Amino acid sequence: MAEEKKQASIPPRYDLDAKWDACLDLTIRRFFYSSLAGAFSGLLLFRSPTTRWASVAFGAGVGIGRAYTECSYIFDGSPPKLSPKVSTVPSGYAQEEKK
Repeated sequence: MAEEKKQASIPPRYDLDAKWDACLDLTIRRFFYSSLAGAFSGLLLFRSPTTRWASVAFGAGVGIGRAYTECSYIFDGSPPKLSPKVSTVPSGYAQEEKK
């Protein structure tokens, strides 16, 4: 009873247990499916066992990287906004200095 009351009082935004569960599940699935895709493509494209294992490792790395990115979005709340660097100097100010 006390645990149900405790669970109900935590807003979903701050529930770290649910976030960790989601990230672990996401990481395992992305790692497995990307490794499987790497193994399949290595089987089709390469003859040497070394290059086949390299394609599996590449697929696993892609899966881990995608899972890491997704988990950082889950924990931070929103994806980072990529904005161009804007100068703080007004555009007319730079032209007046040249005169």
